Amino acid sequence: MIRKTVSAAVLAFAAATAVHATEVSIKTLNSGPGGMMVFDQAFVKIQPGDTVRFVPADKGHNAELIRGMAPEGAPTFKTVVGKEETVTFEKPGLYGFKCSPHYIMGMVGLIEVGDRPENLETAKAAQHGKLAAKRFEPLFEQVR
Repeated sequence: MIRKTVSAAVLAFAAATAVHATEVSIKTLNSGPGGMMVFDQAFVKIQPGDTVRFVPADKGHNAELIRGMAPEGAPTFKTVVGKEETVTFEKPGLYGFKCSPHYIMGMVGLIEVGDRPENLETAKAAQHGKLAAKRFEPLFEQVR
């Protein structure tokens, strides 16, 4: 009888956890809010276990983690150009990402996972080209 109770409790917890995980979509655009070559939304705040769906609204884009702009030990990601893909974020912190083909044009975004990211200063210290650095400024202002 105890075994069934424990199993039921584990299943209930797993179901409750799955219900709370959310998915956020980020579109890749040739033109949109913020100008040319942008992500819409360029900043999202999610919780550990949530998923981001990168949607190629305009073809020729991808999403790739920027080196030095993730919590220590977090896995890297790089989506395929023109393909819709999802990435699940388990580790709290900030994740800076770029469109590889259009990074030079400032196509960047920022994901905040959880609260009070410990890697804020490290992420801010990452070096970028002029356009990407300028686009990151208002994104960092949204970090809570």
